Amino acid sequence: MKGVCLNFENPVEDAVSRIRFAPQSNNLLISSWDSNLRLYDVDSSLLRLEAPAPSQAALLDCCFQSESVAFTAASDGSITRYDLHSGTIDAIGNHQDMATCVGYSIETCQVISAGLDKKVMSWDMRLANPLALFRNLGAEIDSISISGFDLMVAVGAAVNIYDLRNYERAVDFKEPSMDVGISCIASVPYTRGYAIGLIDGRVALEISNPLNSNSTGYTFRCRPATKDGTPHLVSVNDIVFNPFIGGTFVTGDNEGYVTVWDAKSKRRLHEIPRYPNSVASLSYNHMGQLLAVVSSYTYQEANETEVSPQIFVQKMEDSYVGFSSEVSNRK
Repeated sequence: MKGVCLNFENPVEDAVSRIRFAPQSNNLLISSWDSNLRLYDVDSSLLRLEAPAPSQAALLDCCFQSESVAFTAASDGSITRYDLHSGTIDAIGNHQDMATCVGYSIETCQVISAGLDKKVMSWDMRLANPLALFRNLGAEIDSISISGFDLMVAVGAAVNIYDLRNYERAVDFKEPSMDVGISCIASVPYTRGYAIGLIDGRVALEISNPLNSNSTGYTFRCRPATKDGTPHLVSVNDIVFNPFIGGTFVTGDNEGYVTVWDAKSKRRLHEIPRYPNSVASLSYNHMGQLLAVVSSYTYQEANETEVSPQIFVQKMEDSYVGFSSEVSNRK
């Protein structure tokens, strides 16, 4: 079962770039290449907001600050703040090239963005006129993830980790173990660590144990490397960890598959039947009971079908997500 498909009176007109569940509700934030930011109430099956980007640029990422405030990153480099209640839109700042990703740190009240101008930028939202701080990483940036005070940045085939309280230099640097580009990075919510999705269909995990100095690191392939005797490499487009059950995470790939994995046992728990198009983005709700899935073309493959994107919400049964007692985070 692929879950319930959300109904839009006016279909999304271009590829969906990102979906994010709200911090404490089942409101779903949706950014799209059609330049619109949407807020969909999953519980009521209602579209609460549809706000066009001021510049009409494609929206490449989005995130929540709170239930009522969100941010977007756009193809013209702009970082924009949206008041989801009043509909007010404010410009925060700009990159010199496409802004590919945006995130928000609750701990430091910073908006963090990155882009093809090779910069990571931040703005302190506690200030009336926040000044832009930036660091040039010397390479285009496609993915970031924030966990606590840690900012994790995927740069080419490497991972830089910064302390948001002072990111003049990386506090950790993971040399690439393979010469393959990173398509996405996701921080582990229950401890220090991350998972990266690679463009060749593999996932690499680095997880630290807070109780000792031991760490877990391994790489596995989500899909077979060959099909009918020929190379068949499928990019992993997104990874999300279940916020309620530690050690369980989900991958979505360019072939349309969503798969649930257990980090401790290193095994597949469940695979949802194939979606009609590439899986562009994933999001768990705050209790880990619902998984939102975007089935959309991603402009990565020549054979992708450019039909209207669809967003599905799947109720995650216990049998889908498993249970890992060592890293459980049940509340």
